[in-house]
Amino acid sequence: MSSVLSPSTATRTKTPNTGMAIFALAMGGVGIGVTEFTMMGLLKEVEEGLGISTPEAGHLISAYALGVVVGAPLLAAVGAKLPRKKLALGLLLFFTVANLSSFIAPDYGSMLVSRFAAGLPHGAFFGVAAVIAASLVPPTRRGWAISMVMAGLSVSNVVGVPAATWLGQTYGWRLLFVLVGAIGLLALAMVWKFVPFQHAHPDASIRRELGALKRLQVWLALLVGIVGFGGFFATYTYIAHTMTAVAGIPSALIPLVVALYGLGMVAGNIVGGRLADKSVMGTLYRVLPAIAVALVVYAVAAHWPWSAMVMVFVVGASGSMLIPALQTRLLDASPDAPSLASSLNHAALNVANALGAFLGGLVIALGWGFVAPALVGAVLAIFGFGVALLSGLLERKRPLAA
Repeated sequence: MSSVLSPSTATRTKTPNTGMAIFALAMGGVGIGVTEFTMMGLLKEVEEGLGISTPEAGHLISAYALGVVVGAPLLAAVGAKLPRKKLALGLLLFFTVANLSSFIAPDYGSMLVSRFAAGLPHGAFFGVAAVIAASLVPPTRRGWAISMVMAGLSVSNVVGVPAATWLGQTYGWRLLFVLVGAIGLLALAMVWKFVPFQHAHPDASIRRELGALKRLQVWLALLVGIVGFGGFFATYTYIAHTMTAVAGIPSALIPLVVALYGLGMVAGNIVGGRLADKSVMGTLYRVLPAIAVALVVYAVAAHWPWSAMVMVFVVGASGSMLIPALQTRLLDASPDAPSLASSLNHAALNVANALGAFLGGLVIALGWGFVAPALVGAVLAIFGFGVALLSGLLERKRPLAA
């Protein structure tokens, strides 16, 4: 397998502040995670504040996801000729301004536009942040560096989302966007100070970045993310209903359940990064079946409170183990267009979000119960495993280096 960052794409930068540089990039992920996930917990307050229905409030979440899908390839390609630090700073500034515009949005229509705008830099930022982080460490530690950047998203579910939810419920839901804006400004300052400057590749162009879309292995990696990770979202979307209606856990303890899920994501992300450093494809081959098993056990364990809470942690951990390997796989599959390939991972994960939520809702509507989404997720993970096997088989015939 070829190195993700060859001399033709980026030069590894020696800096005494590698840890702080990666931490700065992860802080951007914290802000993104808070604005993406807290809205789900404040939907009732948003409905009352804007005078809209529950489906209309749900459209605000969909608008953000659509922004991620549109913005990830678009902004990564357009920013290809920019030095990566400048691109990261520009995306963080865009993100901060868009969230502050949600704070002052006077009505539903303007809020819909501002949420779409806030989603635009999401995937592109994580894409360029992953490339920067990978360039700061030896090739044998790429998975770890990428997992540390992605940890910002996981940590936000443990600390940021519960804090923002409490703030919004106690003092007004619009303060969520002030908090996110403050995190965005902090991340902006930290990236400015700690992330080293890297010149753009002299041959960088929109056409060069879009060339990644011609590679079958890129599409297969994206498909693994969409199908394999769809099971994670099928379960997470309906976790509150499952815990209260099936496990009998009081609704007052749902924040604890969500925090356990977030802790699992943090642990899985760290372990997944270590595994990816040893073998990217080996990680996919092991983690996808593990996700399937975890979701089946979760469906059974969800009938008792304590076993349900244990499996909430396990499901969060197993699902997030997949992300560093997928991110690294995309970088390896398209070394001459790393920013676009990496950013597409987050577009794929948002498609997985929509797919998992849709299929989970479908089986619930059919009367199969609240544990059925987990079983659907297990099937999706097996399909993702099949796609990964196909990708590995094709690579044997035509190595990525070719």
